Amino acid sequence: MHFFTIPPPAAAAPAFIIFFGFFILHNNSIFCNATPSNFSCIPSERQALLSFKHDLHDPALRLASWVGHDCCNWSGVVCSELTPHHVHKLLLGDPDDQFYQKRLSGEINPSLVDLKHLRHLDLSVSLIGGARIPEFLGSLRSLRYLNLSYTIFSGMIPHQLGNLTNLHSLDLHSIYGEFIGTYSSPYAKNLQWLSQLSSLRYLDMSSIDLEEASDWLEVTNSLPSLEVLRLSYCNLNFIFRAISHVNFSSLSLLDLSRNYLGNNIPLWVFNLRSLTSLYLSGIANGASIPDGIQNLTFLVHLDLSDNSLNTSMPSWLYSLSHLEVLNLAGNQLTGTISSEIKNMTSIITLDLSGNELQGDLPTSSMAQLCKLKEIELSVNPWNLPISQILDSCSGCLSDSLQVLNIRGGQIYGHITNKIGQFKTLTSLDLFNNSISGPIPASLGNLSSLTHLELSSNSISGPIPASLGNLSSLTHLDLSSNSISGPIPASLGNISSLTHLELSSNSISGPIPASLGNLSSLRVVFLGYNHISETLPESLGQLVNLEHLEIYKNQIEGIVSEAHFANTTSLRSFSAWDNRLALKVGQDWVPPFQLESLDMGSCHLGPRFPMWVRSQKTLFSLVLSNTSLADVLPAWIFNFSELQYLDLSQNQMHGRIPNLTNMGMLEYSAIDLSQNHFEGPLPLVSSKVYELDLSDNLLSGSISQFLCSSPSEPMNMAALDLAKNRLSGKLPNCWSKWKNIQLLYLNYNSFGGGIPSSFGSLIFLQSLHLRRNNLFGIFSLFSLQNCINLVTLDLNQNKFEGNIPTWLETSPPKLRILSAGFNKFHGHIPKELCALNSLQILDLSNNNLSGPIPKCFNNFSIMAIKVADSPGFWYNVSRHSSTSYVEAALLLIKGKPIEYNKTLALVNIMDLSGNSLSGHIPLEITNLSNLLSLNLSNNLLDGEIPVKIGNMRELESIDFSKNKLSGEIPQSMSSLNFLSYLNLSYNNLSGKIPTGTQLQSFNSSSFVGNKLCGPPLTPNCSTNGEVTVVEKNRKEDDHEMSWFYIGMAVGFIVGFWGFCGSLIFNRTWRHSYFMFLDCIKDQIYVASVLKLRWFREMITSCYNNQ
Repeated sequence: MHFFTIPPPAAAAPAFIIFFGFFILHNNSIFCNATPSNFSCIPSERQALLSFKHDLHDPALRLASWVGHDCCNWSGVVCSELTPHHVHKLLLGDPDDQFYQKRLSGEINPSLVDLKHLRHLDLSVSLIGGARIPEFLGSLRSLRYLNLSYTIFSGMIPHQLGNLTNLHSLDLHSIYGEFIGTYSSPYAKNLQWLSQLSSLRYLDMSSIDLEEASDWLEVTNSLPSLEVLRLSYCNLNFIFRAISHVNFSSLSLLDLSRNYLGNNIPLWVFNLRSLTSLYLSGIANGASIPDGIQNLTFLVHLDLSDNSLNTSMPSWLYSLSHLEVLNLAGNQLTGTISSEIKNMTSIITLDLSGNELQGDLPTSSMAQLCKLKEIELSVNPWNLPISQILDSCSGCLSDSLQVLNIRGGQIYGHITNKIGQFKTLTSLDLFNNSISGPIPASLGNLSSLTHLELSSNSISGPIPASLGNLSSLTHLDLSSNSISGPIPASLGNISSLTHLELSSNSISGPIPASLGNLSSLRVVFLGYNHISETLPESLGQLVNLEHLEIYKNQIEGIVSEAHFANTTSLRSFSAWDNRLALKVGQDWVPPFQLESLDMGSCHLGPRFPMWVRSQKTLFSLVLSNTSLADVLPAWIFNFSELQYLDLSQNQMHGRIPNLTNMGMLEYSAIDLSQNHFEGPLPLVSSKVYELDLSDNLLSGSISQFLCSSPSEPMNMAALDLAKNRLSGKLPNCWSKWKNIQLLYLNYNSFGGGIPSSFGSLIFLQSLHLRRNNLFGIFSLFSLQNCINLVTLDLNQNKFEGNIPTWLETSPPKLRILSAGFNKFHGHIPKELCALNSLQILDLSNNNLSGPIPKCFNNFSIMAIKVADSPGFWYNVSRHSSTSYVEAALLLIKGKPIEYNKTLALVNIMDLSGNSLSGHIPLEITNLSNLLSLNLSNNLLDGEIPVKIGNMRELESIDFSKNKLSGEIPQSMSSLNFLSYLNLSYNNLSGKIPTGTQLQSFNSSSFVGNKLCGPPLTPNCSTNGEVTVVEKNRKEDDHEMSWFYIGMAVGFIVGFWGFCGSLIFNRTWRHSYFMFLDCIKDQIYVASVLKLRWFREMITSCYNNQ
C-alpha cells in the first residue's frame, strides 16, 4: 500500500481550492452526459493498445474484452474524465495473485508511447519482461505512477526513466533476490537519473542490485518530496563519505532491510524525526539495539529482526508509546520482558520469536495491553507453564488478542479451561512444546478460531467433541502427541476445515463417515495411529481433497472405485502398511491425476494395476509388498515426471527391460529388489541416480551393464546388485561411474581381483564385496583415491597377501573394516592405527601372525563414548529424501547378528582365528567404549590385562583357545554389561573372582583351565589352590585315564586281530562276505513276506467294513 503524509494546515487552503476546481469540472462533465461509458477512445490510442496486446500471452483471458471500438470500456483501461477520449490509466497488475497460475507474459510493445496522456501504468505481478526495462518508457512524460514490481525484467535500469519528471510513485521492486537469487537481478551502476524526479514521493527499488551505485544516498537525499523509500535486498554499499545534512525531512518510511551494514547503523537514520516506519531487518551482525532509536518518538512500525542483537531489551524501548508494530525476531536477545511493557499502550503486534528470552512474563503488565492483537513468542527458552501464559493474556488483552504463537518455547503443563475466554482468538500455535494432559472442552468455545496448532507435544486423552463447534476453523493439527480414543464425528460439522492433521498418535476406532461432509477439505493426515475398520466411501465425495495419508494403521477391507468417485483434486494418496485390498475394474480410469502414490503392503496383485498408466503426473510410485506376480510393464519407465519407483518385495518375474530410453526425470531412483527377476542386467540411462536390483535371480556378467552404457558419464550414486547370481570378473571400466557413493556387490559369485579403475570412484563411501570368489593379492592402490570411504567389507573371499594399507593418506572417515575369512598373512600393520574413526575391525579367520599392535588405543571411537554418535546412514541425493541405512553382519556373543539401525552404537574388534602371538597389550584396555572383543583361536600368551575392568561397555569377551596364563583379573568382575564370556582352553589358574557377573556364566566359559570356585564345582582353598577333596578327585581322574587307555589298546588289538585275518587270508575273507550276503538275503525275503501279509490283513479289514 502506498501512503502519503497529510499536508499541514498551512497547505490545506490551496489544496482545497484545487480540489474544488476538480469537483466543478467533474460535475460539469456529468451535466454534459460525458460519463466514462460514453467515451469513445481515440483510434490511435486504441490501435496502440491492440499492438500492446499482440505481444502479450494471456492464458487467463484477462484481455478478452479488448475488442470493439470503445477502448475506454476495456478491462484494465481507464479513460480520463478531464480529457475525454484519452487513455488515462492502464491497470494490468495482479496484486492479489488472482491469476497466479496464469499470469500475463510477453514484452512491452513500443506502441505505448502513443498514449500521450497516460498517467498511471501498472504491470505489476506479471511475467512481462525477461530483458531490460524498455528505454521508450522514458517518453511517457505524463506518467505520475509507474509500477513494474514483481515482473521479470533484468539488466541495467535505463537512465531514460529520469525523463519522467512528473512521476510521484516509482515501484521497480524486483522478483529476484528474495526468491530466485541475486544473480539475475536488475541492476544500476548509478542513480543520477533519479535526481531529476523532484516530485517523487514513493520509491521502491527493492531487490535491484545497487552494489556499484555508491551515490544512492546522495541522490535519494536530494529528493525533497520523498516520503517512502524502500531499498531492501539491494546489496547497498555503506562505504560512503559523510553527509553533513540530511534532507529527508518528509520521509515517513525507510526500509533498508537485508543490506549488510556490519555492526553499525548510520547515525543519520536517527535524525529522521518524521519517521513513522523503520525497517532494518537483517542489516547487522551481533550489534546492540541502537540507543538513537529513542529519538524517533513518532515511530509506529519498528523492525530490527534477524540482526543477531545480543543484548537485553533496553528500558527506553518501552517508552515508545506510539509504537504499534515491534519486530525483534531472529536475534539473540537475553533476559526477560520488563513490567514496563505496560507503557506501550498502542502496541498491536509484538514479535519476539527466535531469541534467548526466558523467565516469568509480567502477567499483570501484559494484561493491560488492551490493543494488542498478535503475540509471537516462539523459539525462546521460556520454560514456563502454559497457565502463566494464559494469565498474562487475561484482563482487557483477552478481549483483543487474535494471534498467540509460542512454537518451541519449552512450555509445559496442562491447558486449562481458561483458554475458552479468548473469544477473539483466530490463531493458537503451541507446536513443539512439552504440554501434557487432555485438550480442554472449553477450546470449542473459540468461535473465531481459524488456526489451531498443538502438534509435537505430550497431549493425551481423547479429542473433545466440542471441537466440532469451531465453525471458522480452517487448520487443525494435533499430530505427534499421545492422543487416544476415536476421531469424533462432530469434526464433520466444521465446514470451513481445509487441513486435518492427526498423524502419529494413538487414535483408534474408525474414520467417521461425517468427514465426507467437509467439502473444503484439502489435506487429511491420519498416518501412524491405530485406526481400524474400513475406509468410508464418503471420502470419495471430497472434491477439493488433495492429500490423503492413512498409512501405518489397521484399516482393512476393500477399497473400490466408489472411494474415489469425485476426488478430482487428489494429488497424493499414501496408504502403506494397512490391510487394504484395492479392487477396481481393469478398465477403470481414475478421476484424479496423482503426483504421489504409496500403497506398500496393501493387496493389489497378482496383476499389475493398469489404471496406474493413466497417471501422467506421477512423481513417486511405491507399490512394494503388494502381492504383484506379473511381468514388468515397459510403460512404467515412461512417465515424464516420475523420479522415484519402488516395486520391491513382490513376486514379479521375467526380464527387466533396458532403461536406456526411459522417460523418467533426471536423478531418478528405481527399487526392484526382492523379486524374481532373472536374466542379465539391463542397460541403464544416465538419468538413473539410485538403482536397487538386489535379492533377485539376475545372472551372468556385469561387463555389458557397466561398459556398454551411454557415452556420457553416469550420474548414478547408489548401485545395489547384492544377493543375485552374477559372476565373472569385475570389469575395468568404472571410470564412467565416478559419481558412485554406495556400491553393493556382496553375495554373488564374482571372481578375479579388484580392477584398477576403482580408483576413479572418488566419492565412494560404502563398498561391499562380501561372500564372493574374489582372489589374489589385495592392494589398496586401486582404492587410493577413495578418501571418503566409510565402509569396506571384504569378508568371505579368497584375498591373500599382507593386510592392505593406504600408501599415503588413510580415509579419515573409515568406520568399518571387515576383512575376515580370507587368506591374509603376515603381521597386522601399524598403519591401521591411523584409522581413528574405526568402530568395527574384523580381521578374523585369516593367517595373521605376530603381536597385536599397541597403538590400537588410537581408535578414538572405540575409546571415547560419544553422547550423540553420528547415525550410520547415507543420504546420497539432494533431490530425494531416500536414506540408506548401513548394515553389517557381525559375530558377537558367539553368534552372527546383522546390525543396521543400531549399527552406529556398535564398536567391536574381532581378531579371532589367526596365529597372533605375544601378550594382550595393556593399551587395549583404553578402548572403554568397545562392546565386543574377540581374540579367540590364536597363540596369545601371558596374563589377561589387569585393567580390563576399564572397558566398562564390554558385553562380549572371547579369549578362548589361546595360551593365556595367570589369574583372572579381579577387575573383570566389575564389567556390569558383560553377558557373554569365553575363557575356555587356556592355562588360567587360581580362583575365579567373585562378583555378580562372573558367577552368572556357565561352567563352559572356564573349562580347560586350572580354575576353581563358582560357577565351577571345585572349591578353592583360602590361597586359591585346589582343596584336598579336589586333589583326591584328580587322582581318581588319573586312574580313570589309565582305564580308558587300557580299553583303547584292547579295542585296537581285537579289531585288527579280526580285520587283519580277513585282509591277509583270502579264504576266510570270501567265507565271511558270503555269510553276510546270505544273512542279507534272508532278511530281505522275510521283510517282503511280512509286508505282503500286512497288506492282506489291511485289505481284509477294509472289506469287512
